[in-house]
Amino acid sequence: MKNIAVVGAGTMGNGIAHVFAQKGYSVSLIDINDASLQKGLATIAKNLDRQVAKGTITEAEKEQALKNITPHTDLKAGVTNADLVVEAATENLETKLRIFADLCASTPEHTILASNTSSISITRIAAATRRPDRVIGMHFMNPVPIMKLVEIIRGYSTSDETTEKITALSKALDKIPVPCNDYPGFVSNRILMPMINEAIIALHEGVAGVEEIDSIMRLGMAHPMGPLQLADFIGLDVCLAILRVLHDGLGNPKYAPCPLLINMVTAGKLGVKSGEGFYDYSEGSKATKVSRMFVKK
Repeated sequence: MKNIAVVGAGTMGNGIAHVFAQKGYSVSLIDINDASLQKGLATIAKNLDRQVAKGTITEAEKEQALKNITPHTDLKAGVTNADLVVEAATENLETKLRIFADLCASTPEHTILASNTSSISITRIAAATRRPDRVIGMHFMNPVPIMKLVEIIRGYSTSDETTEKITALSKALDKIPVPCNDYPGFVSNRILMPMINEAIIALHEGVAGVEEIDSIMRLGMAHPMGPLQLADFIGLDVCLAILRVLHDGLGNPKYAPCPLLINMVTAGKLGVKSGEGFYDYSEGSKATKVSRMFVKK
């Protein structure tokens, strides 16, 4: 596989394009919104500059990686010659089903179609295509250029050959592929999201404040960041979407999202991406100032 197409130029999409391009693959980065596409390309360039500054790559390697990426706003044009397509669009079932139906119609028969979904059934996504044996989950972690894990999810009809190719490809990216079965949330988010939700419930019920909850989990459990800060980093809208997939797919009330989370998403307080969540990011994404909504009076 030499030609890679990535659908979606957001946080995950541009990160996935970055790692493929840096490893010498020819990458088509596709987003129907040109502004989002340009923002994604700028993010890749900024992150490559950071690697140059740290001495992990050279200036020449950075320039070559950027040359390996071709932007597209037209899906069909971007995937015509793809050996692999990695979909990294919004975490919405209907959107993904539509994209995969279009991908099936626009790519060569040999093309493997992968989704970076963090919770939605690969079997369900594969059913929108005529090649379910060549549909697989390839769940990268954020930030993609740094995090080593790729969660590999086989759908009901995913072939051994497809799984072996994607596993080998992940290793070629210097990632660590770990397989799991196709159940809502897979492994990572089936465990992570209830923890985040429980932290929000603890805040909602007044067990402790934002800083206290995060400090206890950082200092006591050796987590690099607390669950509320992590939720802000992921995006509260994404957390809510995943919890709803878990709740709907498993039918267990323990996955029901906290009303506080629902209210915050409804109010547009989505975390880092909106400038405010449990913390205030008006001074930058690394700020640790608690949002005024949660400051004790």
